[in-house]
Amino acid sequence: MALSVRSWVANEGGKHLVLVLWLGANTLLFMRTFLMYYCGQQYHYLHQMLGLGLCISRASASVLNLNCSLVLLPMCRSLLTYLRGTHTVRSRKARRLLDKSKTFHVACGVAICVFSVVHVSAHLVNVVNFSVRYSEEFPSLNVARYRGEVRFPGITGILLVLILFLMFTASSYCIRVSNYEIFWYTHNLFIVFYIILIVHVVGGALKYQTNFEAHPPGCLRANQTNPDKTEEESGQAVGDGWSCREEARFQPNSPETWLWVSGPLCLYCAERLYRYIRSYSPVTIVAVVRHPCDVIELRMLKKDFKAHPGQYIVLNCPSVSSFENHPFTLTAVSWFSWLYVDGPFGSSSQEVFNYEVSLCVAGGIGVTPFACVLHALLDGWRHFRLRRLYFVWVCRELQSFYWFAELLCALHHKLWKENRPDYLNLQLFVSQTDGLQNISEERYRPLSSRLMIGRPRWKLLFEEIGRTNKHKRVGVFCCGPKGISRTLHGLCNSDRYSGTTFEFNKESFS
Repeated sequence: MALSVRSWVANEGGKHLVLVLWLGANTLLFMRTFLMYYCGQQYHYLHQMLGLGLCISRASASVLNLNCSLVLLPMCRSLLTYLRGTHTVRSRKARRLLDKSKTFHVACGVAICVFSVVHVSAHLVNVVNFSVRYSEEFPSLNVARYRGEVRFPGITGILLVLILFLMFTASSYCIRVSNYEIFWYTHNLFIVFYIILIVHVVGGALKYQTNFEAHPPGCLRANQTNPDKTEEESGQAVGDGWSCREEARFQPNSPETWLWVSGPLCLYCAERLYRYIRSYSPVTIVAVVRHPCDVIELRMLKKDFKAHPGQYIVLNCPSVSSFENHPFTLTAVSWFSWLYVDGPFGSSSQEVFNYEVSLCVAGGIGVTPFACVLHALLDGWRHFRLRRLYFVWVCRELQSFYWFAELLCALHHKLWKENRPDYLNLQLFVSQTDGLQNISEERYRPLSSRLMIGRPRWKLLFEEIGRTNKHKRVGVFCCGPKGISRTLHGLCNSDRYSGTTFEFNKESFS
């Protein structure tokens, strides 16, 4: 399937730009630090002793500092929600990028693990070189007390590697699903990790020269001749910069890690404290409604809370895990209302209103993010650009459509009374045909005519939308199985619909 450059830029351009900038920052920082230790006069004698191990260990440490500061920012969920929900970030593309915050967190985590391996490997080479290349000339540079001694600088590095290994392995999908407590406990070791990281370099194993002006690297000390020069050249060298005016002096590098991580760490800790305090705000349960297919609707009220279309909240579910918080989609704006299901839902769907034409695709329980959108339309929402809404809902069982049958019928009647029958294009698909019966109730007749058996023909649907909306941007919103999401994502980037740009939005929780 050929790609449309315009659609690809709309859907993928932003995240790939961020990826390039992030990779560029890591590369630039790595090369800058590498060259400083490779060519810098202050590190001349240390580089002579340790070789490339010095350059690689310090360059990888700089990349680790950068990513250890960035990895916390995507987890400041309240701050990101504020920036996104209040439209502090005006650009629609920028708001969509905020929904990818968890992906960026994972990318930074992977970078930390990779460069930790590089950093540790380079330091192991340094340990060997400290032993083999023991300097009799500059004893203060040595870590070993004598030639041949293998001496490790300290225990902090070993603790950091151990904690990082536990955090990385416990964050795998299989462990998170089978035993969330393991993931929760190990990931909350981050505070111990950062404390050890800040004090990691206090030991000062690596030292730089402080007086390289009075003692140029490679200069001749008293009673020393250069074997590469003749006696005449050596005599001329005295006093012209080749002679040492004093002995070389060295001191440990000043710790810099705290400069990188203290700001993001304080911000994240403040975020966690804010969430903890806010979680104790009382909520009143108004009603509990049991729906078909083992679905439960909860209606709640909370003081000074105003819901917005597509919002979700996070609840602790002790029956699943005493630490795991599950996201639940709000399906109404007049009260707290959400449907329970075991699995991921989505993020804010309010962007549906920011397009003239939107396509909402729901798979089973994935309809919940869009229910609030339908409620807003039914309540006479006027602050949006939306002129036509395509709504496709795919379910395995017929009974699932009863979750929002009354809402869909009420919206249908409202649009007909307002002489806007084409505003909503509703398509219902049931994929399980065993014992299939139609929606027979008289009050649900508008749904019967829109019920189809099988799966949607996505290409035909996109061709129809593209044909009737040329030279427009169409918002495509999906919350459902990965198979549907991948298909829609690929069609949005296709060049088959000339003049129409499909912007793909996948509902995901951060």
